[in-house]
Amino acid sequence: MAEKSLVNTVELGRAIRRKREEQGLSLRDVADETGVSASTLSRIENGTGKPDADNIARLTTWLNVPMERIMGGREGGADEAKAVVYFPQESMPEIVEAHLRADRNLTPETAHALAELFRVAYAQFSRPGEDPRSKRRK
Repeated sequence: MAEKSLVNTVELGRAIRRKREEQGLSLRDVADETGVSASTLSRIENGTGKPDADNIARLTTWLNVPMERIMGGREGGADEAKAVVYFPQESMPEIVEAHLRADRNLTPETAHALAELFRVAYAQFSRPGEDPRSKRRK
């Protein structure tokens, strides 16, 4: 029986690539900011790397996401619910994506596709610099 990975490298790689591309950064730029080598970053983005604990800590700090977000993965059975963990300062698209990924009725591919659709719509309809969550709390 294959050993389960404790780190969801697909999730980590996807988050790194998205932030890197959104900010127009090269792998070398991210390596300089995080202290994680460009070759390690490339392997993580491609889903072939197995980052060590130090690199996971550096990358989740750079991504500004909770480490629990990339720990575990969707290895559990269909009935196993995955808790959604996020920081209040995370942007709305990241929060929505976390909830979509945790939905056991969606495949990982469907959750990712819906998250990308939300990301595009959110960027189109949100006001720059304004967090819509602040309106609801008043």
